[in-house]
Amino acid sequence: MTLGAALTTTRPAYQKYAVDVKASRIDGFGAFAAEPIPARLKIGEIRGESISVAEARIRATRHERIMIVELSARRAIDFSQSADPMRYTNHSCKANARLCIRQGRVEFYALRAIEPGEEITVNYGETHHQGQLACRCGAPGCAGWL
Repeated sequence: MTLGAALTTTRPAYQKYAVDVKASRIDGFGAFAAEPIPARLKIGEIRGESISVAEARIRATRHERIMIVELSARRAIDFSQSADPMRYTNHSCKANARLCIRQGRVEFYALRAIEPGEEITVNYGETHHQGQLACRCGAPGCAGWL
């Protein structure tokens, strides 16, 4: 994939709205709405490899970029091999979506209406970076660190 190209994936049943993956001004690639997404509705979810939190934390030290969500004190999901477009969702201090963990699934819901072409973002909350990674979201009132 080139930086200027967008990738539109075939939409599985759990992906409720069409999402494109393309270069992001925030970081690397991002997930962008390919159609209008109404407020408070499920956008989609990401699926990946179920691993222990201990393994997730080991993997986090081995890679500069990780795509891991801890579901509980014991289980995590690694999305680095996932084909789901939502895996490219970047952080923003003023997010337009939220990540929700339900019954072992990582789902995304719109906090407000999202227009086509708009990058879908979530607030990552607490991360393994522990305030050591500069935030690049550019949102008004940005916290500055992840």
